[in-house]
Amino acid sequence: GDSSDVWDQLKDVQQIQATTRAFAAILADGSCVTWGPDLGATFEIQELRGVQQVQGTFRAFAAILEDGSVVAWGHGNGGGDSSGVQEQLRS
Repeated sequence: GDSSDVWDQLKDVQQIQATTRAFAAILADGSCVTWGPDLGATFEIQELRGVQQVQGTFRAFAAILEDGSVVAWGHGNGGGDSSGVQEQLRS
């Protein structure tokens, strides 16, 4: 994973998780930065805030937010589409 495109955003990193082709870093301010060679439009989470924890799967990420909700992104067939269970993922 070449992080040169996001290098300037990777300050005060608290946690890093990985998929097989991408990385996600939680920053001290609760935001999340993702990067990797296979980042489609669904990986482009620009305004994700209040992240408490991130977990990576084969080709997707899921984050627990400070309000207890869960957000998933990445490839839909790899776990990135949580629309079918979104009601169960609310706190």
